[in-house]
Amino acid sequence: MLSLDGKVALVTGASRGIGRAAAIALGRQKAYVAINYAGNELAASEALALVRAAGGDGEIMRFDVGAAAAVEAAISDLGKRKGKLDILVVNAGIAMDTLLLRVTEEQIQKTFSTNVSGALFCTKSAVRLMMKKRVGRIILLSSVVAESGNPGQAVYSASKAALLGLTKTLAREYASRGITVNAVAPGFIDTDMTSTLPAEAKAAIVAQTPLGRVGSPEEVASAIVFLASDEASYITGQTLRVNGGMYV
Repeated sequence: MLSLDGKVALVTGASRGIGRAAAIALGRQKAYVAINYAGNELAASEALALVRAAGGDGEIMRFDVGAAAAVEAAISDLGKRKGKLDILVVNAGIAMDTLLLRVTEEQIQKTFSTNVSGALFCTKSAVRLMMKKRVGRIILLSSVVAESGNPGQAVYSASKAALLGLTKTLAREYASRGITVNAVAPGFIDTDMTSTLPAEAKAAIVAQTPLGRVGSPEEVASAIVFLASDEASYITGQTLRVNGGMYV
């Protein structure tokens, strides 16, 4: 039984997609879930309502993961109010797909600010709280393209590959403090980020996936809950691939 009763979790970018599914799944296991969002308060409030309907509780927290001071203030405040932070799910991310020769400096900076700097700022603040209790679970959301590559996603794949290196390094740095750090690398998942792809592009991706279908946010969320649980206490520095066999 993957019970998280009494645990305090923070999920970044949790107002929609995989982040929302992860928040709900954590709530279903009785965790208290802080739902981070950047701008859509209504969507975040809806996610919180779903967490509560699933049997958990929580709150919404608005801050930009790419702003170091805002991240530190928000996570520090959560720790003071709840007395701890047991689980951090770094999910907030953006993708601006285009061929390398068309990529702008602004697109590179914005993608890395959210996907990489955001992960660094959030994990740095979370580790401070987790070290005090000598226990913690950190899960970083990477992507199948971090390992396989994908034309038109040079910046996105580079940012997601950076998270795999971060996972391995943090796992080594904080294992002695009881903190595990792992990555989840989803494949083609049915989310807002993928909904704009043309039908023929989706069909081509599915054709490359041995299981022959698109994944759901809930399937990724199940992997996140496992890594957040006591059942995964001897797993750290690893990447759990939820991709239907797209990359093996």
